[in-house]
Amino acid sequence: MTQYLLSVWHDGDFEMPDPEVMQKVFAQVDAFNAEVQAAGAWVFAGGLHPRSSATVVRVKDGEVSMTDGPYAESKEQIGGFWVIAASR
Repeated sequence: MTQYLLSVWHDGDFEMPDPEVMQKVFAQVDAFNAEVQAAGAWVFAGGLHPRSSATVVRVKDGEVSMTDGPYAESKEQIGGFWVIAASR
């Protein structure tokens, strides 16, 4: 079976909606997750922290360095993802 990555992205100035809007979003995500799992296509999924909390970890010549911020400068950021399996 072929695996696909489904990503959730938004612009870098994303602000969290009101709690009642987020509850609706969470319910929709739960329904989507249940549908993918029921179809046997679920592999993995996860949400990510905002880029303001990002840390870049690099290893060079056995030395580990950590710096603040996302690795790539971009207007968009990934907020979460799914890996699903689907037959053709």
